[in-house]
Amino acid sequence: MTVRRLAFLLLLSSFSFADLTTDVRTALSQGNFTAATTELENYRTAHGVDPDYLEALSWMARASLSANQFDQAATYARQTETLAREQLQHRAMDAEPHLPLALGAALEVQAHVLDARGQQAQAVALLRRNLALYGNTSLRARLQKNLNLMGLTGQPAPPLSTAEFIGPRPKPFASLKGSPVLLFFWAHWCIDCKHEGPVITQLNSEFAARGLTVLAPTQLYGYVARGEDAKPKDELAYAEKVWQQFYPGLQSLPVPVSKANFDRYGASTTPTLVLIDRKGRVALYHPGVMSYEDLKAAIEKTM
Repeated sequence: MTVRRLAFLLLLSSFSFADLTTDVRTALSQGNFTAATTELENYRTAHGVDPDYLEALSWMARASLSANQFDQAATYARQTETLAREQLQHRAMDAEPHLPLALGAALEVQAHVLDARGQQAQAVALLRRNLALYGNTSLRARLQKNLNLMGLTGQPAPPLSTAEFIGPRPKPFASLKGSPVLLFFWAHWCIDCKHEGPVITQLNSEFAARGLTVLAPTQLYGYVARGEDAKPKDELAYAEKVWQQFYPGLQSLPVPVSKANFDRYGASTTPTLVLIDRKGRVALYHPGVMSYEDLKAAIEKTM
């Protein structure tokens, strides 16, 4: 069972303890760290330290980082990491979704605190060290994403596997050098990807005649609608159906299907947008949605 499918099933299940992570995040969104701390303390008293607690605790670190409270963010992140590693002594990383989400967030926050303090080399070292430790787990793409955020722009674009695909056959990735390329990483379950689709459609129609090539990489996750297990051929057919239904203006685009692409580009967030210039270097690396105006401005610079 994949981590993303476990997360999907958790959404469908009844929440215990009023869903701790939701309550903590709600309090933090209102700037109420005291209420969030109380929620955590009450849960720990009743249930002890478990993966649910750790995921909620990791949001204390993330919220502190967003508020530029770097000392506090680092403290919460190190606490989450220490407790998560204790959990890993008697459970597998991806046995359920909360533990990898907590540990991934803890490492991410620590790296960004170091980077914000001008210690990028130490941040990169932290991420690389943990990538070596957890490269065979669900943390791989998240760690690679953060490495890419700190250093991929201006570097040669990683290779893209195109052997399996939906839609038109992709050209060999190396042959695209000399033209700007936009990669739109998406997933069949991703709501934000569907919102980004019209933006990609409009930009593709505007810039294709000027040489822009757009590719839409995706991967298989082991399940289809409602979290039902699926064999690769069945999920591939489902992904193709979603692509046709929700991205009607992008049917001329090749859709490479490969987990390796997501790992290399650190596409743990969907959508992830990567713009490559005519020299084959990464001009933009952006996990998450982008507005039409911002993405258009970035593309214009590669023309």
